[in-house]
Amino acid sequence: MIPHLTTALNGPLLDLEQRMLDAQPAIEHWFRLQWIERTVPFYASVDLRNSGFKLAPVDTNLFPGGFNNLNPDFLPLCVHAAQSAIEKICPEARGVLLIPENHTRNLFYLQNVAQLALILKRAGLNVRIGSLLPEISQPTRLALPNGSTLTLEPLQRRNNRLVLENFDPCVVLLNNDLSAGVPEILKNLEQTTLPPLAAGWTSRRKSQHFRAYDQVAAEFCQLLDIDPWLINPYFASCGQVDFKQSESEECLAYHVETILQKMRVKYAEYNVKDTPFVIVKADAGTYGMGIMTVKDASEIRGLNRKQRNKMAVVKEGMHVSDVLVQEGVYTFESINDAVAEPVVYMMDHFVVGGFYRVHTGRAVDENLNAPGMHFVPLAFDTSCILPNPDCAPDDTPNRFYAYAVVARIALLAAALELEAMEA
Repeated sequence: MIPHLTTALNGPLLDLEQRMLDAQPAIEHWFRLQWIERTVPFYASVDLRNSGFKLAPVDTNLFPGGFNNLNPDFLPLCVHAAQSAIEKICPEARGVLLIPENHTRNLFYLQNVAQLALILKRAGLNVRIGSLLPEISQPTRLALPNGSTLTLEPLQRRNNRLVLENFDPCVVLLNNDLSAGVPEILKNLEQTTLPPLAAGWTSRRKSQHFRAYDQVAAEFCQLLDIDPWLINPYFASCGQVDFKQSESEECLAYHVETILQKMRVKYAEYNVKDTPFVIVKADAGTYGMGIMTVKDASEIRGLNRKQRNKMAVVKEGMHVSDVLVQEGVYTFESINDAVAEPVVYMMDHFVVGGFYRVHTGRAVDENLNAPGMHFVPLAFDTSCILPNPDCAPDDTPNRFYAYAVVARIALLAAALELEAMEA
């Protein structure tokens, strides 16, 4: 199913897509040089927003949890990418211990774990799944909605190795974003841990990622001679926020107004008639928690109790003290009249597919990662890296190529981000 773009593609984005098509050899050469120099995250997903005048990432997840939503025809791409990643990081690897989130009740998430395990098995690896949950004291088999099963096993620590019964793996692969902190059992392992512990939300910040993205996007846009704003949202971070205390509102209100003013200038430059807005969200964490849309700084002052409580705590009960104020990017894509946004999945430096996150109850200026969302898993019915120069710039394969380019820029930013954190 291909989404409908509900805005005329005759402005900046059409020009941007045409430039990407014209410069494809230079773009791919630039990426090849970047991959040589950087250690790429094992996997990642990037949430994009397409406003018709701007195409930009709004979030990059280093513990992606939707492999079950990918086009099943792309399984060979996933397997090839997994082989490449493992060969570079741990070429002698035979066994992989996969550690998921503690979501035993979220059976759709566990289908993602099962699909990820399948990819690794097809890549020639022995895969078993270890749980951090204390109640998993023996192998526990779970039935999944698609008819398959998944077995969770209790983790054991032997000296500096993480093992299961009769299983001593070479690699520990985390599909758990460590929002609740790094458990002692995961610290100081001699095995290769992917992604590194520093990638978890215990230490990672979205503002760090977008600072790295600023750097990479500027270099890319110089290559294409385009305005970086077309693929890069403005942002600011505000630390030491306490949503229980009104005193911290001024910091947020200041950054909201600053970004809105920058956006007004750009909207005037590109003759955009829509109303600028910003997204205020926790600087760490995922699952769409702690997010609000703001169109005027006055909305930040005098938040009611419900709004404060919503913003104060995110996943795993983590208290919000650092906040990201990010330029809001409209999504003018829709599927069956429901608002949609593309999500691109990568393993190693390969695009392995994606899907559309769709929400019938949300507007074009709201966060779609919320209860009530659903996914269109077959959105990418052709490879995201095979544009067709004989088609219009906004034709399906070419639009998907633009998605793949911007997503890979975000992946490069994540590589820079992790390098800085581990330095």
